[in-house]
Amino acid sequence: MRTLKFLILTVSIVLGTISGYAQEAKATKPSIIFVHGIWADGSSWTSQINDLQAKGYPVISVQNPITSLSDDVAATKRAIDRAEGNVILVGHSWGGFVITQAGNDPKVVGLVYVAALAPDLGETLPSLSAKGPAVNLKDYFEPVGGFVYLSKEGVKTVFAQNLTAMQQNLIYATQTPAAQTVFGDQSGEPAWKQKPSWYIVAKSDKAIHPDLERFMAKRSHAKTIEVEASHVVMISHAKEVLAVIEEAANSKK
Repeated sequence: MRTLKFLILTVSIVLGTISGYAQEAKATKPSIIFVHGIWADGSSWTSQINDLQAKGYPVISVQNPITSLSDDVAATKRAIDRAEGNVILVGHSWGGFVITQAGNDPKVVGLVYVAALAPDLGETLPSLSAKGPAVNLKDYFEPVGGFVYLSKEGVKTVFAQNLTAMQQNLIYATQTPAAQTVFGDQSGEPAWKQKPSWYIVAKSDKAIHPDLERFMAKRSHAKTIEVEASHVVMISHAKEVLAVIEEAANSKK
């Protein structure tokens, strides 16, 4: 009888230890929160979401209303509040404005900019864009009811030129337009001044000039890689983007 009790006790201890290790391993993985840009949506991160979830990372992909910077930051803050433990924010394009603000949350331990805007205090989208060579993105704007859509030709020519026609059509169909007033919203104190940052430059970007991306990456002291890709680098070069996100998630900074 004593032997049986001893065996039961031993098994309980072993199982408890294994469970404790599993919980500890889970707790060490930060939550990855994706923030899309204008003319995209949360599904643009599908490849990274699937791969990260398969590796045990908690993942949230924010659906920005793009009605104002403060509205998008609020949506991202709700995602941060939902997340357990530390958070890595990943922003694309306009999403960089959002993570630059939301990243000040104490749960955020790293920022990943993917062909994204990384503003300083007081900058707007136009004033930041003026710090780099001009692009002809505006030529493809389609204003409707106070919002700005991107034309099908714009998706094909300056936004996602290295994707398939099917992928381009999907982006056009699912795009989230921006309220016209968004372009005048000013950035607040940037999180990249205190938080470690990574930056992926899209070398063939025609929506944000690659030289402007390099300027922002350097200014934010981000660890930078360059990829031969269009603006939607997370779709065309999904594995390269995933690798940077995992590097940020495993960083001990």
